[in-house]
Amino acid sequence: MSSRFAPRSTPTRTTVRGGETAIPQGTPRQATAAQTRTWTPPHPLNLGLTLGPLRRGPADPTFRTTPDGSAWRATRTPQGPGTLRVALRAKTVEAEAWGPGATWLLDQLPHLIGESDEPEAFAPRHRLLAATAHRRPGLRLTRTGLVLESLIPSILEQKVTTDEAYRAWRLLVRKYGEPAPGPTPAQLRMHVMPDPRTWTLIPSWEWHKAGVDNKRASTILRAARVAARLEEAAAMGPPQAQARLELIPGIGPWTSAETVQRSNGAPDAVTVGDLHLPGIIGYALAGDRTADDEAMLKLLTPYEGQRHRATRLILLSGHTPPRREPRMPVGDIARL
Repeated sequence: MSSRFAPRSTPTRTTVRGGETAIPQGTPRQATAAQTRTWTPPHPLNLGLTLGPLRRGPADPTFRTTPDGSAWRATRTPQGPGTLRVALRAKTVEAEAWGPGATWLLDQLPHLIGESDEPEAFAPRHRLLAATAHRRPGLRLTRTGLVLESLIPSILEQKVTTDEAYRAWRLLVRKYGEPAPGPTPAQLRMHVMPDPRTWTLIPSWEWHKAGVDNKRASTILRAARVAARLEEAAAMGPPQAQARLELIPGIGPWTSAETVQRSNGAPDAVTVGDLHLPGIIGYALAGDRTADDEAMLKLLTPYEGQRHRATRLILLSGHTPPRREPRMPVGDIARL
């Protein structure tokens, strides 16, 4: 394969969107009192690529990496808050978990690291996709089994820059969430996101201070009020799960796809309605940076059933059109 398709040495904004997260390869940390589990996957595994989509920005209080090669995840499970530490040592995944949700997190570990994914179903038909798939053999699609933790940050990302959305998620989780259970390193300042009731009790001025407009805040409130019904979507097929989510006013195909890609490990959930993605896909597969959603879906037709995987591989390739216009300006409604 041509070297021009080789991955860049450092993640870019586009490859990060494709799910690239750098997890340092360091010295194993000392064991602490926790529930533990090990899992040896029968396939190559790259933890950074697999868990990367769960990270909402470099300062996400629910997801961090540490120099010892660990990925830390704080989340709210059906059994309550939990913290999970995952590391890959000599092809074996080592996991520790704390809190009321520890058992649930360890039970779900194989799905989280892509055991239910089927990458062999993907047949690349373009040189770029073939090269990227070859260079990223450890890419697996995660399946968290949790809907609200992916839905709320996806709603926050509607119609704004990622930096604005990341800031809102960080501020709201730190202020209204709770400290992560277990001995998470103090400097990580990890928090579990608020429970559904707490989301509904956030005052309107706090949404404003976090830079969240009334439309997005109202959508989150509607979702939080029927959280139990939405969580049921994690056990559905991806199309049915998206249909369930889109019953909520303010949740459309873009938001539902971004959610089920993570909660259900959906390999075919295409993100339509995105400002930049059609141009990226069009440029990578056909040299057409002006492609719209219709053109993007046509180009992805050969990969039906695996269109999300194809999209991630394109994003991870870093093969994007040269920038011709300034980036979308960052707004701050908190100043109004």
